[in-house]
Amino acid sequence: MANERTTSVWDALVDSPEDAENLRVRAKLMRILTKTVKSWDLPQKDAARQLHVTQPRLSELLNGKIDKFSLDALVNMLASANLEIDITVKHKAA
Repeated sequence: MANERTTSVWDALVDSPEDAENLRVRAKLMRILTKTVKSWDLPQKDAARQLHVTQPRLSELLNGKIDKFSLDALVNMLASANLEIDITVKHKAA
């Protein structure tokens, strides 16, 4: 087990490739949301209102609490931030 290699940090954190992919996508969406919210230069309370979440919920996002967010929740926040998702699906590199 000590010599076992993984293809990504996400693979090392979870037991299945499906869970690793879910984590990877959530992390990407969270980075986009965090960058967007910070660009607004608003107090957290006002930014949270714009995203239709509470200030503590926004704080969890900004602090990278990935375990607190489902893909559905992140998609809803992206829509509230007036962002559109464009999805590209491709085969993994060997």
